[in-house]
Amino acid sequence: MNDKKTVQIQRKILSDNLKRLLNSKGKTQTDMARELGLSETTVSSWINSERYPRLDKIQLMADYFGVYRSAITEEEKNKFFETNSRYNYFPLHISAGVPDMVDPITVDNIETISLPDSILGKWAGDQDIIITKVNGESMNKVIPHQSLIAIKPYPIENINDGDIVVYSHNNEFSVKRMYRSDGSVIFRPSSFDTRFTDNVIPVDDSNLFIHGKVVTYVVNLD
Repeated sequence: MNDKKTVQIQRKILSDNLKRLLNSKGKTQTDMARELGLSETTVSSWINSERYPRLDKIQLMADYFGVYRSAITEEEKNKFFETNSRYNYFPLHISAGVPDMVDPITVDNIETISLPDSILGKWAGDQDIIITKVNGESMNKVIPHQSLIAIKPYPIENINDGDIVVYSHNNEFSVKRMYRSDGSVIFRPSSFDTRFTDNVIPVDDSNLFIHGKVVTYVVNLD
């Protein structure tokens, strides 16, 4: 095989891989160019198999997609390449029991965590998502103790009765199902332990905050 044909094959492999990775991340080549500080013309030349990127640009794209460089440069051959995204991570555990006093969620106590896009599903890459961990048994019918939960901020009017939310009252955080009733908000456990009971708070209580809806969770099997 001559060198020219080899170069063409390498460009085609890279092009196919970039298209697949962009599709899995729900991004366009314009998005990638903008977010990586690259010219759209340059990215287009890679996508269209016209040019081949330098090693530093391949590494830049690998970091962007959360994959090894080989997922960009090598033929797929029926391999599954898992992509990852980074999310804000609140390292303190949110109570799924009696509400716990914890520090407020601020930029000062937020870290980041990388999770596979397959776990977050349609929420993969959503930069509004906050990840934290559940501590306790009051939601163990749905979310086991020590599970990671993904919290998506929502206006309270967009949260439906029965949705699982993270809320705080007087700086005590907890995760429960939320219901509305006669000027109050009911935070209800979902537990095999019947000792857990509803927490009923007036809807106009200025110390009540709904931080978001739990959109998915990851069980720790250890």
